[in-house]
Amino acid sequence: MEAKACVLASGSSGNCIYIEAGNTKVLIDAGMSGCKIANSLMKLNVKPDEIDAVLVTHEHSDHVRGVGVISRRYDLPVFANEATWNCMKPQIGDIKLKNIKCFETNKWFELKGLYFKPFSIPHDAAEPVGFCVYWKNRKITVATDIGHMNKFVFNQIKKSDLLILEANHDVEMLKSGSYPWHLKRRIMGKNGHLSNEEAAKTLVNLVGLGNQQVLLAHLSAENNRPKLAYETIKSALVTEGIHLERDVKIGLTFRNRPTALYYI
Repeated sequence: MEAKACVLASGSSGNCIYIEAGNTKVLIDAGMSGCKIANSLMKLNVKPDEIDAVLVTHEHSDHVRGVGVISRRYDLPVFANEATWNCMKPQIGDIKLKNIKCFETNKWFELKGLYFKPFSIPHDAAEPVGFCVYWKNRKITVATDIGHMNKFVFNQIKKSDLLILEANHDVEMLKSGSYPWHLKRRIMGKNGHLSNEEAAKTLVNLVGLGNQQVLLAHLSAENNRPKLAYETIKSALVTEGIHLERDVKIGLTFRNRPTALYYI
């Protein structure tokens, strides 16, 4: 039996990822309305009350907007570290005590046969994490909202069968765009968001270490374009003699619609 994953939405307007393996179904983040999440799941022939848990990367609203609603509506447990819980409580409202689950960053935990490693990432939140999700010999990694790539994060994301990696902005588009300078500085900062160029460098170094499929995620609506992100990555890989499709497959995620269902 294969593992499956679908990015229901990715971007500053909302983030939510569906992962299924064996008899376990989880969401990573729930940054859309409860109705949008439910409708997206139904398109996958998944009933929302079949979800086993919601895992939260950090407390920013585009990652937690729907957490409280779907937890209350479908009686779902929510997993986050203590710092994230403390910051997101005012945003998500009351959750049943039995559904408040706390994990420790950089320590493994298990849920119905799926194994998770929440790993530290550089971002301007209380205690943000990415996730490695393991099932049998398969690995799915979620690594978005990353200010810069460092050795620790690189070592977590390598050898993934499916890597969901941030390619948030084109640096020149951001610099010349309409955002105020303080916001530009935040996005380009070490705790902001990963650029197309940084994502490209990361993938050049990752290819050959086992990463087979990559989805570019959290693309900015104003400071990026899907085609530009893809072409930036493609150009960097081809320049290094890396063959798309044979050596690595690159796909895109979307702000307002789900990706295809990926089988891993």
